[in-house]
Amino acid sequence: MKAPVHMPNSEIARILGEIAVYLDMQNEPFKPRAYEKASEAIANLPEEAAELYRRGGIRALEEIPSVGKAIAEKMAELITTGRLVYFDKLKRALPIDITELRTVEGLGPKSIAKLYRRLKVRTLADLERAARKGKIAKLEGFGAKSEEKILQSIGFAKGTGHRFLLHDVMPQVHRLEALLGARPEVDRLIVAGSVRRRKETIGDVDILAVSKKPEAVMTAFTHLPGVVRVIAHGDTKSSVKLSSGLNVDLRVVPATSYGAALNYFTGSKDHNVALRELAVRRGWKLNEYGLFKGARTIAGRTEEEIYKKLGLAYIEPEMREATGELEAARAGNLPKLIGYDDLQGDLQTQSDWTDGRDTIEALARGAAARGLRYIAITDHTRSVTIANGLDEKCLVKQLAEIDRVNKALKGKITVLKGTECDIREDGTLDLSDKVLAQLDVVGVAIHYHTKLSRRDQTERIKRAFENQYVDIFFHPTGRIVNRRPSYDVDFAAVIAEAKHRGVVLEVNASERLDLRDEHVRAAVQASVKLAIDSDAHAVGHFDNLEFGIAQARRGWAEKKDVINAWPLEKMRKMLRRRQ
Repeated sequence: MKAPVHMPNSEIARILGEIAVYLDMQNEPFKPRAYEKASEAIANLPEEAAELYRRGGIRALEEIPSVGKAIAEKMAELITTGRLVYFDKLKRALPIDITELRTVEGLGPKSIAKLYRRLKVRTLADLERAARKGKIAKLEGFGAKSEEKILQSIGFAKGTGHRFLLHDVMPQVHRLEALLGARPEVDRLIVAGSVRRRKETIGDVDILAVSKKPEAVMTAFTHLPGVVRVIAHGDTKSSVKLSSGLNVDLRVVPATSYGAALNYFTGSKDHNVALRELAVRRGWKLNEYGLFKGARTIAGRTEEEIYKKLGLAYIEPEMREATGELEAARAGNLPKLIGYDDLQGDLQTQSDWTDGRDTIEALARGAAARGLRYIAITDHTRSVTIANGLDEKCLVKQLAEIDRVNKALKGKITVLKGTECDIREDGTLDLSDKVLAQLDVVGVAIHYHTKLSRRDQTERIKRAFENQYVDIFFHPTGRIVNRRPSYDVDFAAVIAEAKHRGVVLEVNASERLDLRDEHVRAAVQASVKLAIDSDAHAVGHFDNLEFGIAQARRGWAEKKDVINAWPLEKMRKMLRRRQ
């Protein structure tokens, strides 16, 4: 067995997912779904596939759900060589930038293949040129409206810039922390920058370390598995590019400056400027080396002592955006942010009854293993045909299955009966009140008619809130980070109506990260309650809850603001009060 080179799960999952797209373009009947399922399984794997292979070879890879022998062999090739001949062959046959083109909303494998074969569209730039020349509108299956939608989506994609999703970056960050933190030369190590502030997208990664042997640390860093290019290699600072395309900087700083450097390289820029201005007013100087009174260092070992010297309470990294946190810190009015271990439940999960991958019982066991005490099964309703939504008869059958699971898992976790009920264009719901009354949690969401006018979209949502059984508004603005903008809605009016009707707003922890942090803060200020949900379609998706918590923290949310941070009976009592 060849020794593994390091290829992170995210990269293996990406390649398997792109193979699925290439095969779908070639009209293969079954293989695309097999690779797609394997990609999902690897993306949700709790440990590195390379480590599994190191311990048990191809057989260990075959034990991963949805990974058969043929895919396991291809994974082994990736892990041992960093390449896959089969993938390279597919790319030569269809030389298309799948990653770029799939950021365009509405473009699936078949339409991408048609655009390539008819118009030689390979990249986002090719697609934009073809659309601006009116060539796409003339293709069968597209038309003028599709062409206009493509141009709008390209404009959005270009506006987001070349930034990485926090969801994609964090597994790589954790691996870097583990590899570098285990080095005997490293006394202390932390990731700073926008990662530490948990911004929804990340440009690059900044790591700080304390070490008495910085040269050894730099050498180890530039030779880490997954490094494909050394951009700079210095005595105390080096930069590398990973195989994922992510740039990472490492700085070794003295222990006496650790807090000052951490504060400086965490940011944000505006927050740092405000801190430096505070220091200047006192006749001091603040930089990445410390807080100085003349030539004397008066603080710098820790962030806490810097804030204290400046007359401020410690400010959590997620709040450092110069949006009032310094004033609150000076007045002693900072919120006690919800903690990363505070959630007791998850109120949006999808099972294999619709478009989820796992059974209700598997989801429940997976949630219990992660310390959750309750979850709601909220499969889609019949209007959402793309997700095999449930009609009322099927939903009622599902309630019996939930009863069975609760009996089997009594004492371990409680499974609540719920729905992700579609809001129709006129604001009515996709289920009758008779069925809604049988559920513990009624979540509603918009899936279609996202191009309504601002007024009509807002009125549609307000009408849905009038239904007495509606508990939570799922992914309230419809956005997907870096892929799809929010629909046009008066969100201040939505918050006001939610407060009036007692409807909870969701902070969706998936790649949607919907609500935005500024909307979270507006809801908190209006005393509108929140639910932080994974939107899990597989057991591994429960791990995304940390991103939803981070988003809520960036919006200054406390534990009291989040209903699924409460014990089950308190949460249920709050929902029943609405009905």
